[in-house]
Amino acid sequence: MLQVAALATVSVLALWPQASFAQSSSSQSGAQSLPAVVVGAPEARRRATSSERRQTRRATQTAQSTRPPPQRGVGFAENPRGAIQGYVAGRSMAGTKTNTPIMETPQSLSVIGSEQIRDQKPGKFDEIMRYTPGVLAGTFGADNRNDWFLIRGFKSEDVGLFLDGLQLFYTSYASWKLQPFNLARVEVLRGPSAVLYGGSSPSGIVNAVSKTPPVEPIRYLETGVNNFGNAYLGFDFGGPVATAPENGKLFYRVVGQIQNGGTQVDFTPNNNYFIAPSLTWKPDADTTFTLLASASKNETRSLNFLPYVGTAVDAPFGRIPTRLFASDPSVDTFKREQEMLGYQFEKNLSDDVTFRQNARFAHVDVTLSTLFGLGYVNGDPATALLARGNFLTHGIANQGNLDSQLEYRFNTGILRHTALFGLDLKHYQIDDWQGFGGAAPLNLLNPVYTPTARFNGAPYQDATLTQKQLGFYAQDQIKLDRFTLVLSGRNDWVETNNASHIGPGQNREDSKFSGRAGLIYNFDFGFAPYVSYATSYNPVIGVNSGQLLLPETGQQSEVGFKFQPNGFNGHFGFAWFDLKRQNALTTDPNNVLLPTQNGEVTSRGFELEAVANPLPGLKLVGAFTTYDLFVSKDLNPALIGKTPTNTPETLVSGWIDYTFQSGPLTGFGLGGGVRYIGGSFADNLNTMPVPSVVLGDATIHYEWKNWRAALNVINVADTIYVANCSSKDACFYGDRRRATASLSYKW
Repeated sequence: MLQVAALATVSVLALWPQASFAQSSSSQSGAQSLPAVVVGAPEARRRATSSERRQTRRATQTAQSTRPPPQRGVGFAENPRGAIQGYVAGRSMAGTKTNTPIMETPQSLSVIGSEQIRDQKPGKFDEIMRYTPGVLAGTFGADNRNDWFLIRGFKSEDVGLFLDGLQLFYTSYASWKLQPFNLARVEVLRGPSAVLYGGSSPSGIVNAVSKTPPVEPIRYLETGVNNFGNAYLGFDFGGPVATAPENGKLFYRVVGQIQNGGTQVDFTPNNNYFIAPSLTWKPDADTTFTLLASASKNETRSLNFLPYVGTAVDAPFGRIPTRLFASDPSVDTFKREQEMLGYQFEKNLSDDVTFRQNARFAHVDVTLSTLFGLGYVNGDPATALLARGNFLTHGIANQGNLDSQLEYRFNTGILRHTALFGLDLKHYQIDDWQGFGGAAPLNLLNPVYTPTARFNGAPYQDATLTQKQLGFYAQDQIKLDRFTLVLSGRNDWVETNNASHIGPGQNREDSKFSGRAGLIYNFDFGFAPYVSYATSYNPVIGVNSGQLLLPETGQQSEVGFKFQPNGFNGHFGFAWFDLKRQNALTTDPNNVLLPTQNGEVTSRGFELEAVANPLPGLKLVGAFTTYDLFVSKDLNPALIGKTPTNTPETLVSGWIDYTFQSGPLTGFGLGGGVRYIGGSFADNLNTMPVPSVVLGDATIHYEWKNWRAALNVINVADTIYVANCSSKDACFYGDRRRATASLSYKW
């Protein structure tokens, strides 16, 4: 099935441009050419085309444009795949896969740029989104192994993480690690997005955008250390490479970081090393090819699985110390080795037709050995004895992605179209080994660590899981005066195979259609109301009663507005949504060991966002999220209407940063933010509440000539809080106060 579908779609994409070029040559397109990577000032195309025709076309484009993109700075033309000035982005490719103003995208979309990342100094990737509406970042608190986040109440880091428009899917423990220092921007697209990206979270995706080779030379060094003794050295070098004129233009970049030291938990390091070289070649004005590579290694230990009693509420002995290491140093380890190699290719075939192709191969090797908590011995907190299990897993995963797109811009009468046709291929395979055995308990008040051997028994999971996905999608952005209608459709064909080495294997094939329709209207004064409806499809990897799991589905209605006042460098947003996640995993009440897939969870609420650069040197962001998240269908009637565990239903945040522009304090800046994370529950029946928390962050910084010194502090008040309780025996502390002093130099 997959081979037939692939041949059919490739044939359509190969033959369609030949039939359309004649029409495109006479159309008066209202869209501009859309380079994937902006690496230089526009230059004359080398194809033979009359200058008079180009001038006429440009004049027509100007006349048809109802509202020019906002100016972010003198001489600054925003690249939708690159950095932004200040905190305010005007354009993005995340919502449509075309260069589209955010004000013309009928879906909730937030962009965090490199300046905001620098100002807030996140310790790891998920911390970048702490001030983003709809997102709960760092759901497992201070754990440095992975990056975890919820979007609109749904776990999304496993199927909702994308890098440069291509998914980084993971299952089991073979997760991926992204580096904040290597990112130009992070885009959060909320709501079902499978219509463009294939299997993904019904609540949205997070797309990280890599730094790419710059036009002007970059030479940058940065070093820093925090109060836990964790130090780092980062570097960023790049620029043009001298080439003969006939060979086109060549640009390079190398970004890397070395990080080593402790954390807030005893015996738990956070050692992180990565390097990311890239190369861009522009043989002519219409062609761009960028090669992206990276390699990284992470070494740490797992965070404690601690009981609800003793963390969220007092035990008879009080609270478990946040610095306590509940495993054993002799056995506990987490190691990840990760490599990626990919490219971005873009070719303007004519003034109206652009071809893009993005590809990547990624490899990850993860080993985790730990003694994790299973609750109190005999369920009695008074003993202060933590029961533990000896767990070992080794996962090796490979993922290949290839996304080919053809964009065609044309007119039909008074309608202007930006049509997109795409063929999306994904191949994922993991060798997954997991074993579990018993271990000695630990006294939480007087821990004694005894050398322990890794688990060496028979595994309960030993399999090679493979998933192949082919998707064909089509989209049309139709503009009529100030109206923009976006119609998108996609069909996926998925084949999943479980080659178990200790039991029978399984295989299944699925086919599913996803769709989206959105309408937005841009008033002259900057107000843009919109409405949208979308469905999603996510082929889950897993086994239930000897059978592979069914794909999850989702659907969402969204109504909102975006507001960008004329002459104001910023925007405001509001979105109300009604989102349903179907085929969700639940438990048979007659057999608690048997998972089943007839559950449905509803997330219904609204979000507010404000992002602005209101004055020179002044930047701010604000977000408010509240929703009603509840089980709307389940075999157990007692769970209907209940909120799933570890899901706060209210999130509020605000951040402001100001740098003096004149006077004796020129170059000096300070900033700060406040985050409110609402209460949640540690059990499905909602009888074990986890308290809400208010956290403060702050920064001071000073720039002088080519130097920049900064001090960033998260959790200024050093509040002790529980970030997550996924059950009564699995709670995780949040970050204690972390102060990071840094010094950078560029030349």
